[in-house]
Amino acid sequence: MASKQAKGTFTGKHMLGVMVVGFGIVAVVNFTMASLAVGGFHGIVVENSYVASQKFNTWLAEAEAERALGWQADAERDAAGHVVVRPEGVPTGATVTAELRRPLGEREYADLTFAPLADGTYRSTEAVSAGRWTMRLAIAAGGDSWSAESDLR
Repeated sequence: MASKQAKGTFTGKHMLGVMVVGFGIVAVVNFTMASLAVGGFHGIVVENSYVASQKFNTWLAEAEAERALGWQADAERDAAGHVVVRPEGVPTGATVTAELRRPLGEREYADLTFAPLADGTYRSTEAVSAGRWTMRLAIAAGGDSWSAESDLR
């Protein structure tokens, strides 16, 4: 004898629907977030992680040599859009360069050269467009080199 179910009873078909819709939402969100992450990442990726791991100790030694120099530099944008670098502990006559890249979104890059000013600072020869940049600053003097990466806004 088949029993009639009362109107509004939660059945197995209802549960199946809830499960399908729930997992469907999770799958759509995961695929959306993964595609946004992959499409929006313009960071630095090594070609071959094994080769990069072999160079890791060399990179650590270079970083320690840079720290031993005691050089420091602060950079900011002036009113005209040029980057001004204020080095500390750097010998006079140093060569200052920088590579700029957008940290997110646009794939925009710029290389900067700097001219020394009378007050010991260095000013970029070109203005930098507005917005957020990641700047890799490099200073070389007397066979020594130093580099640092910072945000430029």
